[in-house]
Amino acid sequence: MKTTSVILFSLLLAVNTFVTAQVGNIFPDMTAETATNKSVTIPNDTKGKYTLLGLAYSKKSEGDLNTWFSPIYDKFIRASADAGIFASFTYDVNVYFVPMFSGVKAAAAGIAKKKAIKNVEPEILPHILFFKGNIKTYKEALGFEKKDVPYFFVLDPDGKIVHATSGKFTEKKMDAVERVIED
Repeated sequence: MKTTSVILFSLLLAVNTFVTAQVGNIFPDMTAETATNKSVTIPNDTKGKYTLLGLAYSKKSEGDLNTWFSPIYDKFIRASADAGIFASFTYDVNVYFVPMFSGVKAAAAGIAKKKAIKNVEPEILPHILFFKGNIKTYKEALGFEKKDVPYFFVLDPDGKIVHATSGKFTEKKMDAVERVIED
């Protein structure tokens, strides 16, 4: 029983360390491309409003990343597009999902773009950025500990990380993201 408690405490500490290590820091500069080859630099090009980023750098993390697409689309993208006269009740948030390619796998970014253009809904496509480059910088700055899970960050209008989470979508995680953006 004592061993189980120590293991649980260690796991909770590790998760809490990830979540709090980045909060308060400015998001490191990242330049990525849309499917139409438009360059976007975060946080410079996203300043002025909140930004929600989902980052993944392995094929195995894709499944968990995909669990976020529909809820984020429904909450932050579709709701804003459909708001009409109710626009004051929606979120004005930049939303980007960023698959990251490094080293030998960087060549796969072009293939991933073509696949996205063919298979991803047109409304979601502008919200996908493709990063090619050195992932080590981001692993260190953002505390990526497991390559098989996606990482999510909420940046304030100045580019500062105000919330971080990782893994598969849950309502609890989405509620935390919303609370940060609403404040």
